[in-house]
Amino acid sequence: MKARIIFLVFLNILYLHLDGQNLKYPEVWTLENCIDYAKSNNISISSLRLSKNSASQDLLQAKAAKYPNLNGTISQGLFALNANSGLHVQGLNTQSVGANSSITLYHDSYIKNNVISKDLSVQLADLSVQESENNITLSVTQAFLNIVMSQENIVALQSLLTTTETQLKQGTQLYNAGSISKLNFLLLQSQQAQDEYNLISAQNNLKTDLVNLKQILQLPTSYHFQITAPVEIIVSNDIKPLEDVQQIAQNQRPEMKYGELNIENSELLLKMTKSSIKPTLSLSGNISTSYSLGNGNYINQLGNQFYMPVGLSLGIPIYNNRIYKTAIEKSKINIEQAQLDLENTKTVLNQQIEQAYISLQNSLSQYESAEKQMNINEQTYAIVNAQMKLGAIDYVQLQQQKLIYIQALQNYLQAKYTAVLNKQIYEFYTGQKINL
Repeated sequence: MKARIIFLVFLNILYLHLDGQNLKYPEVWTLENCIDYAKSNNISISSLRLSKNSASQDLLQAKAAKYPNLNGTISQGLFALNANSGLHVQGLNTQSVGANSSITLYHDSYIKNNVISKDLSVQLADLSVQESENNITLSVTQAFLNIVMSQENIVALQSLLTTTETQLKQGTQLYNAGSISKLNFLLLQSQQAQDEYNLISAQNNLKTDLVNLKQILQLPTSYHFQITAPVEIIVSNDIKPLEDVQQIAQNQRPEMKYGELNIENSELLLKMTKSSIKPTLSLSGNISTSYSLGNGNYINQLGNQFYMPVGLSLGIPIYNNRIYKTAIEKSKINIEQAQLDLENTKTVLNQQIEQAYISLQNSLSQYESAEKQMNINEQTYAIVNAQMKLGAIDYVQLQQQKLIYIQALQNYLQAKYTAVLNKQIYEFYTGQKINL
C-alpha cells in the first residue's frame, strides 16, 4: 500500500514538472506582457474566439448553399421472404445505384442575404472578443498598479524602520547611561514595533495584490509570480478635452461598432424572413439504374435500366398558420430593439467617459495636494529627527511627527497611483494603448 502511494506521488510530481515545461510564460512580467498573456490565455476570451470560429464555419456553409448538392445511393438485396406454402427464405441478388442533385435558382436573394448576415455574425463575434480584451486590459492594469504601489510603499516603510532601529540603538545606549527616561526608551521601542507592524502589513498587502493579478491571469497556484515594475511612474496632468474623447470613442470602441452591425444584421434578417413568403424555384435531377439476378447480363441491365429525370420545382407558400407573419413582425421588433441597444450603449459610453474625466481631474488635484503635503511633512520629520538627536525636543514630539509623515506618505502614494490609473482609463477610451 505504501509503495502504491509513493508511486502515485511520484507520477503526480512528474506530471506537474512536465506540465510546467509545456507552459510558456514571459521571462519578465511587465505590464505589457501581463496584458498580452491575459488576452491570449484568458478562458472567457478563448471561449469567445471559439464562438467566432463557429460563426466562420456558418459563413462557409452559407456560401456553399449557392452551389448544387450531390448525394449518392447504393443498395444490395440479399434475401426475400416467400409466404407461399409457408414462410421460406429465398436468396435474392439485386442491386440499385443512384445519385441526386438539386440547386435553388430563386429565393428572393435569401442565399445572398444569408451570406452577408453570417459574415456580419463573424464580425460581431470578433467585436465581442475585442470588448472582452479591453475589459481584461483594464483589470490587469489596475491590479498591476496596485502591486507597484505596494512595492513603493514597502521601500518607504523599510527606510522608516531602518531609521527607527538606528534611533532605538542610540536610545538604548543613552538609557543605559541614564541620559533618557524609561518612558522615552519605551516610546522608541513602541515606535519600532509600530514600524515593523506597518511594514509587515504592507508586505501582506503586496502578497494579496500579487495573488489578485495572478488569478486574473489565471496562472497555476504553484507558479512563483513576480512582476517587473517600470523604472519610474510619472503623473501627467495633460488632459484631452472630454468632447474629443467621447467622439473618438463613439467611432472606434468595439461596443459601438457591435451595436451598429447588430442593427444592420437585424435588417438583413428581416429581409430573409420576408423571403420565406416568396416562391422558391429549384432545379433537381437524379440518375439511377438497377440489376436483378436472372434478368440478363449485369452490365447490360445497368445500361438498359439507366434512368435520369430532370425537373423544376416551384414552391409557393399559401397558408402557414401565421408563422411567417409572426416571424416578420418579430424581426421588425428586433430592429427597434437593436436601435435602442445602440442608443443605450452610446449613452452609457458617454457617461463612463465623463465619469472617467471627472475622476481624472479629481485625482490629479488630490495628487498635487498630497505631493505638497508629503514633501512638507518629509522635511519637517527630517528637521525634528535632527533636533531630537541634539536633545532640543523629546521622543513624543518625534513620534507624533513621524505618524503625520507616514499618513502623508500613504496619501501621496494612493493619490499618485489613482491619478496614473485614471489617466490610463480615460485615454484608453480613445484607443490609446496602455503604457506606463
